[in-house]
Amino acid sequence: MKPPVPSVLTINGGSSSIKFALFECGATLERILAGKIEGVGQPRGTFTVKGSGESENFSRPLVAPDHATAVSALIDWLEPRIKPGALAAIGHRVVHGGPKYWEPTRITPELVEELRRIIPFDPEHLSEEILLMEAFHRRFPKLPQIACFDTAFHHDLPRVAQLLPIPRRYEAQGLRRYGFHGLSFAYLLQELEQVAGKQAAEGRVILAHLGNGASLAAVRGGRCLDTSMALTPAAGLVMGTRSGDVDPGLVSFLARSEQMTPVQFDRMMNHQSGLLGVSETSSDMRELLTRETTDVRAAEAVALFCQQAKKWIGAYAAVLGGLDTLIFSGGIGENAPQVRSRICAGLGFLGITLDSRRNAKNAPLISAGTSRVIVRVIQTNEELMIARSVTRVLKLATSRKNQS
Repeated sequence: MKPPVPSVLTINGGSSSIKFALFECGATLERILAGKIEGVGQPRGTFTVKGSGESENFSRPLVAPDHATAVSALIDWLEPRIKPGALAAIGHRVVHGGPKYWEPTRITPELVEELRRIIPFDPEHLSEEILLMEAFHRRFPKLPQIACFDTAFHHDLPRVAQLLPIPRRYEAQGLRRYGFHGLSFAYLLQELEQVAGKQAAEGRVILAHLGNGASLAAVRGGRCLDTSMALTPAAGLVMGTRSGDVDPGLVSFLARSEQMTPVQFDRMMNHQSGLLGVSETSSDMRELLTRETTDVRAAEAVALFCQQAKKWIGAYAAVLGGLDTLIFSGGIGENAPQVRSRICAGLGFLGITLDSRRNAKNAPLISAGTSRVIVRVIQTNEELMIARSVTRVLKLATSRKNQS
C-alpha cells in the first residue's frame, strides 16, 4: 500500500484568533485546507474553513471564551480529517523569540521554558502560543513541532538599529529593538525575487505590512537595516488598537492625573488605542473609510494612519540612501487603494508616482511608468512561510521552488 503524502499543519495564533492551514508536501507545497477561529475571548466568535469539499467550506458560530476552548474545538475538527499517518509535523508562528531564538527550531521543553521566561516581552501573544504548542503536544505527543519566529528576519539588525536609548544595564536583560512581522517580510522578499529578479530583491526595498498590526522594514542587500516595531509589537506605526510610538511621559502623566496603573496603561496602549482610540468607533480601516465623510473622528483616524506611514517611508528612504522598490502588503496594504494613494501622495520627490487605475484595481504593479520607484502590492502568506521552514528543518521532500 502506497504511504500517504506527508502533510504539514501550520498554526498562527493571535491574541483573539487562531489561523491554520494544511499543506501536502508533494512535488510542491500544496495548501489543501485553511481556516481560522476568530473572536476568541469575545461573546461571539466564528469558525471558518476553506477546503476542497463542500463539508470543508463553511463559516459558523463558535463561542470560545479562551484559547484552550478554541484549540480543543480545532483539534477535534481536524483530527478525523487528516489521513492516518499523513501528518508529519506542526509549525507554529511564534511572535517573539527573545535574544536566544531566531532560526526555525524544534519545540522542546527547554524552548518552552525560555519562552515562558520572556513572556514579559510579549504578554499579548506568547502565553497563548505556548498554550497552543502544549495542546497539540498532548493530542499528538510523538509529532515534531517547529517554532518559526517573527523576530528572526530582524535578528542581525545593525547595532545602531538594535539599541534602545535607555540605561545600558538593561541590555543585559535582553531589552533591545527586535522587530516583528518577520515571516511576512521574508515571504515578500522571496516573492519580489520571483517576480522581479534577484537584483530587485537585493536593492533598496521598503516593505510595508499594513493591517490590524502594522510595521515597515527597510531592507538592502536582502538584510533588514531598520524596522518600525521595537522591543514589543506595540511600537512604531499607529495600528488597529495599538498606539504605536507615543510620548513616554504619558505613563507618569496618567499615573498622576488618573491613578492609572501599569497594567491599565498597557491595556489602553494595546487594546483601546490606535484607530479605535482616535475614531472612538472602530479599529477596522474598511469601516472608517466608509464613515470618514460623515464622521470627523473616522476621517482623522485614517489621516493619522496615512500620515505616519508616509513619515516612516521617508525615514527609511533616508536609511537606505534612496529607494528602488516599495511593497504594500497586509489586509490594508493589499486591499485599500485609497490608503495607498494617500500614503504615496507627495512622495514624488523620492521617485514614487502611482498609476491611479492600477492602484484602484489592487494590481500587482501600481506604480506609473514614469515612476523611478517600483511600487507593488503583494499578498503575504505567513502560513506558507511556516510550512517552508518546517520542510527545511525536517528535510521533508518538496520541490526546489518551495524551498526558495
